[in-house]
Amino acid sequence: MQMKKRLGGIMMSEIKKILVPVDGSVSGCKAVDEALFFAEKCDAELDFVYVASNINKDIPSHIVFDRIWEKIPAGRAARKHVKTGNIAKTILAVAEEEHSDIIIMGSRGLGLLKGVFIGSVSQKVIEESKIPVMVIK
Repeated sequence: MQMKKRLGGIMMSEIKKILVPVDGSVSGCKAVDEALFFAEKCDAELDFVYVASNINKDIPSHIVFDRIWEKIPAGRAARKHVKTGNIAKTILAVAEEEHSDIIIMGSRGLGLLKGVFIGSVSQKVIEESKIPVMVIK
């Protein structure tokens, strides 16, 4: 499979830092796999952010990160960030702090009321992000 050299409005060669919000959800796990794929293709570093909230309080960050770290190939730079606060705003703040080039995230988290369309967190991140956002279903 040949990959396109462009991903939305960004050249793949420009992707050096990928931010991946994680929460232990199925779509979040799919986003991790997609981010690992792109990190390999772009030779990019990975930042994973877990934003603690009432929604995911039953899934400790170390359990989420343990599963992710099992998948990261040797030699791939990756960092963990554990934050609290408004989930969408915190994701955007970490993206800015870490100078991320793209955010790759799941379409839905662990919310009690799952919407028919894209999740409210991912929608808010898309609307307010200054960098490209890839949403994985």
